[in-house]
Formats: sequence, C-alpha cells, structure tokens
Amino acid sequence: MSAAQQVLKEIFGFDGFRPGQEAAIEALLAGRHVLTVMPTGSGKSLCFQVPALALGGLTVVVSPLVALMQDQVAALRLAGVAADAINSGNTRADNVAAWRRAAAGETRLLYMAPERLMTERMLEALARLPVRLFAVDEAHCISQWGPSFRPEYEDLCRLRHLFPGVPIAALTATADAITREDIGERLFGGEVESLVLGFDRPNIRLAVEMKRDWKRQCRGVVARHPGQSGIVYCLSRRKTEETAVLLAADGVRALPYHAGMDKEDREAHQNVFMTDPGVVIVATIAFGMGIDKADVRYVLHTDLPGSIEAYYQEIGRAGRDGEAAEAHMLYGLADIRMRRQFIEEEDAGPERRRREHKRLDALLGYCEAPACRRVTLLEYFGERIEPCGNCDVCLDPAERVDGTEDAQKILSAVHGTGERFGAAHLIDVLCGTTTEKVERAGHHRLPAFGAGAGRGKNEWRSLIRQMVATGLLQLDIGGYGGISLTATGRELLQGESVFLYRPDTVPVRQPRPAREAGGRRRQEPEDGPLTGPETALLDALKALRLQLARERGVPAYIVFSDRTLIDMARRKPRTEEQFAEVNGVGAAKLEAFAAPFLAAIESALGGVG
Repeated sequence: MSAAQQVLKEIFGFDGFRPGQEAAIEALLAGRHVLTVMPTGSGKSLCFQVPALALGGLTVVVSPLVALMQDQVAALRLAGVAADAINSGNTRADNVAAWRRAAAGETRLLYMAPERLMTERMLEALARLPVRLFAVDEAHCISQWGPSFRPEYEDLCRLRHLFPGVPIAALTATADAITREDIGERLFGGEVESLVLGFDRPNIRLAVEMKRDWKRQCRGVVARHPGQSGIVYCLSRRKTEETAVLLAADGVRALPYHAGMDKEDREAHQNVFMTDPGVVIVATIAFGMGIDKADVRYVLHTDLPGSIEAYYQEIGRAGRDGEAAEAHMLYGLADIRMRRQFIEEEDAGPERRRREHKRLDALLGYCEAPACRRVTLLEYFGERIEPCGNCDVCLDPAERVDGTEDAQKILSAVHGTGERFGAAHLIDVLCGTTTEKVERAGHHRLPAFGAGAGRGKNEWRSLIRQMVATGLLQLDIGGYGGISLTATGRELLQGESVFLYRPDTVPVRQPRPAREAGGRRRQEPEDGPLTGPETALLDALKALRLQLARERGVPAYIVFSDRTLIDMARRKPRTEEQFAEVNGVGAAKLEAFAAPFLAAIESALGGVG
C-alpha cells in the first residue's frame, strides 16, 4: 500500500485513509473486483482514483451524468492529475483531442457514459491501450436503470470478459441487499469482493408528516433555516417552478432546477447553489447525483420519493460536513397513487414492477413507522441500531394504540398460509374475501379467514406496513413480495409481547424546532469548535475560495472542501511548508493556491501568530 499512500499524500494531500477506502484500494491493487457501498460524502471516488494513479496506464471511469464527469475531471485536474472526459457535453473537436491524449498515454483517468463506452468501435480501440482499471460510478444504476432506461448499464457485464485480468470497481452510496446481489451477479458474475460500510448518518434529523397544507408546511421547514443552504425536492417540473416562486416571495434565494429547463440555465443555477452561501435549490430528481456541497443544512421532500434507496441517497446530500442537518418529508395519498402509476407505466417486465411496488411498500412502512424512524431506515439496509433520539418519532412520539390483537390476527394469517403470500392475499383472508386464489389454496378454511372483517383493507395495509417497519414481519422484496414471520413476530403471536401502532387518522405531529442535533448528542470535531477569530478567518478563506472558483469556472468545493478550509483556519499556516501539511492540500494545489491563501491568512491575522 506504500504507493497508494504516497499518491494519497502527494496528489490529494491526505495523511490517512478514511474507513473502507484502504480495503477497497488494496483489493483493486491486488487485481480483485470490488463492489463498494459507502455513505454519501465518505470519499468513494478516492477508492478508484488512488489505485488508478498507483497502477499507471489508463483507468476508464463509467459515469451516468455529464455534469458529474465534468466536476470530477475539474477536481482531478486541479490536483495535478491528467484526467479527461468524452461525452455529449463536449464539442466533437474536444472529444477527439481527449481521445488522442488517452491513446498517446498522456491520460490517467478517462470518463465516459456507458452508451459511449459499450460501442464496438470504442471497445476495440481501448483493447489496444494499457487499460489497468475500470470504475463504474453510481453502480446502483446497473440494477435500477439497466433493464429499460439505460440498457448499456446492463451491457457493462461484458467488460470482465473483454478485458480479463483488469479489475473492476463498482461504487455506490445506495444499495440494499437485493440491489447489491443484483449488481454482483450482473457485473461480476458473482465473483466480487463486497465492502459495505455503515449506512447511519446520525447528524441528520429525520421527520415525516402527512400533507395538510403543503405550501405552509414547506415554508415552515425552510423558515427554520434562515440564510442556510437547502434542497427542496418536488415530483413535477411545474411544482418545482411554483415552489421556487413561493419561497422567493418569502425572501429566500430559491432557484428551480429540472430537466425541462435550458441546459445553460440549469448549469447556472447549479453553479450558484454550489458557490454562493444560503441558496436553496428547488429540484426534481434530475438534480443531485454527485453533488458534493458540505453545508447543505436540510433536504425537504414535498412529495413521496420513489423508494427508500432514492430517499436515502437524496437526504445524504445534507450535512456532509458532519454538522446538524434535517431531512423532512411530506407525503399524501395522492403521492402513493401517482407512484403506483409510475411503476405500472414503466417500460419493464412484471417481475421488476412487482419488486418496485414492494420497495414502495417498504418506504410507506418507513413513513408510518410507529417507533424510531432511523431504526426502520437502517434495518432496510441490513443494519441494526438502538433508537436514535434524533427523529420526530423519538423526539415527539405520535399517539400509539394497542394493536396486539389485530397484529396476532395478521401473524396467524401469515403462519396459516405458509409464510409465502403477499399483503393483498393476506388482507383478502383477513377480510373474508372469497377469491379464486383464496379458494384454490384452501385458505377460506383457515381460522384467520374473516377474522378481520371489521376493518377496511387500507387499515390492514397500514398495520402490515407498520409491522414490517418494526421488525415483526419480513418482506421478500427480491422475490414475489411474500411476507414471513420474524423471531420477534413469533414471540408476539405466542403472547409474549405487545404491538403498538399509529392509526392512519392521527397525523404525524410536527417535530420540534431544530435546536441542536437532537437527542443523540452530536460529537464535536476532535479539535473542538473554531474560536471567534478562527471563524472570521474561515469566512475570509471561503470568500477567497469563491473568487478563485469563479475565475476558473468551477464549483467552489473543487478548489478546496470545507473540511480543508476549517483545518486551514485552525492551523493558520504562514509558510508553504506549513500549508502543505493542511488536510487536503496535494502538490498541485500547493503550487496553485499556496500564495493567495497564505496572503489571505497573513492579512486576516495582521502579522499576529
């Protein structure tokens, strides 16, 4: 690993690896395929960038979005790395020049979309070059987009046959167990080393509430964060525009972002959001992948997201600096109907549609969770924690009703039908609905048949979702949506515990105004908070960073991250040697930025150490 550590220090300016990075890099350097699942903001890119430079030759990076490629290439070039992108955002002349540099051996990392990479002409040309590594960024797209929207993602499975002996890295922040298994099979044929870090982001306070007056609720969340950066997600382009106007009328600097806008306007709005303080971007899901802004203080969903994976990835854009942040979601019955409709209208096979419906069920279970929301969220990804004390359910619990008897009816129906049927069939049994399927299976003769006739089907659906959310039932998302008992569920069926649920008719209470990070005490950085003079110095450094970024036409974080500026404000370097010791300052950035930043520090300190 000495070569990798040398690259890490000399190029990227870091003294040590973050959790998970070293294991991924070591595996790739040893020639093994790697699937890395790491939380947003944990440094996934270095997992392939460091071995790319340590291995030499050419590394090909598959990336889904032009903007994502451009940002990563700009960041690498500022670090002194020869990086290029070939994509539709460039002119033909620029793409030809980029290819010639790669063919001449001048380029270390070459970024491409899968559609451009997986052409016979490109694959044949690459076969003549010393390709040492492939990296598939945002690898969840293989599972979620492959079958229909981006078929070339599925075609990436050919790489391991066309380039035998060349390791492939697949990286994502968002993959449940089913998605991880899907990626492993499609891309690697099952021969892959999977590295999964914890999914918990304890600094993000979680809250969900039913829609009542969405405009008032939206304005209330934004008003809790005056002068702070935030992201507001809307389901439609029209609502995006409407919400941006609504917030602007309150004096908020809110900008819309959606696929229907001109490319130039979208890029301008994104650049303002990335470089200026206190900007709120109001966006569809077209915005966000690869966005690395450290000080986003809140993410608000004004509509139900598509799945828990999508929700997790979108809220992961908040609080990347480790400071307290908020993730707030509004949802209503109309959202659920629309999401169901989207799934049915998708150009995909019945098995995929069935799986997406079950994923939506899991998200609804999270929304209706009667106990700690973070426990429910992380259990979905296979991680178990104690109640967090930093979600609306922990901080301000809604009324819960004893539903032990009804839960036992559900558990009895699940057990009696063999633990392999989905919610719709179980509800038919409970309600005493005689369907062909119920009769064919003989389930009309079960004791549970008709035992729940006093409740409506929607009530039973909510109860089942809440029982899945609290770990009494297990949902087979990867198969046919069958529901089975857990050990905890068996205990309840035997009368050894109780089940408290939240009635649909009781709206989720509004969470208390944000004060700190919530019940779970937020850990301060190791060096403690900045002093008053250090905070003033940090403001001056941020102003300089913004100026330098605008001169270069790149987002501010590409010059230096907030973490680097905070370390700079603490260390107060006065010489180039001291500046080189700042976390995140590599050789190229030392040469490019030492003089202006040292001058700014000298000016701010006024000659005082």
